[in-house]
Amino acid sequence: MDKPFSQACANNQAVICEVLERVFVDKKNVLEVGSGTGQHGVFFAKNLPHLNWQTSDRAQNHAGIKRWVQDHPAVNLIAPIALDVLSDHWPTAHYDAAFSANTAHIMPWEAVVAMFAGIGERLLLGGVFCLYGPMKYMGVLEAPSNVQFDHWLQQQVPHQGIREFHELNQLAMDAGLTLQEDNAMPANNRLIVWQKM
Repeated sequence: MDKPFSQACANNQAVICEVLERVFVDKKNVLEVGSGTGQHGVFFAKNLPHLNWQTSDRAQNHAGIKRWVQDHPAVNLIAPIALDVLSDHWPTAHYDAAFSANTAHIMPWEAVVAMFAGIGERLLLGGVFCLYGPMKYMGVLEAPSNVQFDHWLQQQVPHQGIREFHELNQLAMDAGLTLQEDNAMPANNRLIVWQKM
């Protein structure tokens, strides 16, 4: 069976990696929440060899992730653990970094809340959480493509939609995380960096 493939992931992984190699420079163990196809894990493990990259996702997505891991084996790339943020137990391990891409606008809001709370609990003091994806600012989507994407998301499933940055930042603060960076990325996305203080 062919591996799942995301063109958006292939397009964005190099520019994301440029930020991660800077903000994760002194980190060792990363939990990726919502590994999706598995492409990001494969790419980042290869290009950031000082990191142990733990993939995770809901169990139904594991077959695809495992195919990517098997086709691109690396000692620092770890097969996925089951993590539905609303129903599965979070790993007992602690991490000094966490990463999630294109999840907040797909998950229902209660899952976004649970993701931030869980990451806040599993991050070590000084740990960094990076979240990638499109965002609203004060309710505004400036890019026409994001307006169209937001409309399309809500047509697919009503609970989906591009999230408000300030609401996400409040969840981060509630989880003990402090905003460090808000990076503009290609295709009208953002890469937000928080640190557990």
